[in-house]
Amino acid sequence: MADREAFLTNKIFLNAALPLLKVIAADVPSINKMFKNVHCVYQVSCLAPEAPGGKYAIHFVVNGDEWKIHPKIEPRPMVELEFKSVEALNAFFKGKIAPATLPKMKGVTKHPAAFAAFMAALLKMANLLGLTEPPEDEDTKRLLVKCYFYLLSAGISQLNKNGHEEVHDWALKSPDRVYAFAVQNEPTVSAFIRVKAGKSRSGKGEYKRAMPFFTLKFRDLDAALGTLMSIDDMLEATKEGKIIMEGAPEFGAQIGGYMLLVGSLAK
Repeated sequence: MADREAFLTNKIFLNAALPLLKVIAADVPSINKMFKNVHCVYQVSCLAPEAPGGKYAIHFVVNGDEWKIHPKIEPRPMVELEFKSVEALNAFFKGKIAPATLPKMKGVTKHPAAFAAFMAALLKMANLLGLTEPPEDEDTKRLLVKCYFYLLSAGISQLNKNGHEEVHDWALKSPDRVYAFAVQNEPTVSAFIRVKAGKSRSGKGEYKRAMPFFTLKFRDLDAALGTLMSIDDMLEATKEGKIIMEGAPEFGAQIGGYMLLVGSLAK
């Protein structure tokens, strides 16, 4: 049985990082083209004796540009990457590639084009999230910030849903509030997390039903990447105007702490 930290890390990879494949497939033209004629059910899983059905999994039902994501087991996926344990999946997605961490790859010979498209998206995601310096291309910067926002908002929500003591205690005490991530003059680059009485939900894009309670807003894409890639100190970035906290500063520190927590588990 996986220990508590390994379990939480696994939930972040399965339910916060892997859904980014949908974003990659939509926003990267070369990969979008590969999925054009794909009709496939993909699954990424890891064996876990304690889990219902004996594994933790997420699956994707893909029909060209349409992706539906389901954080549960699909009994008969067409293509599957199956890891032998929680720890093996975690190590693989942390970049520790070795024979012991490689998954079984099922359905490759039956669906070679669909498998190739999925692996291209997976490798692109790994390459993006593995960057240590901001990319030069503006479109790549935009995509990377978007991925970070989605990963962090979903990651914080996953920590709450899976009982991380500090995050869940915060969520339990919270009235109905929305915390948002944004970049000035970049309306397509945004995400949010809604929290209420122990429940949480992350979302892509702007939250439009009401004004967010707190927004962590960045001056531009470079300022966002400075913080998200741990290049800039958040306090100094705030003083320099790279970060605009729309709401009480103490909530910025709190959300910043949870961002670092997600990042520490995923590295």
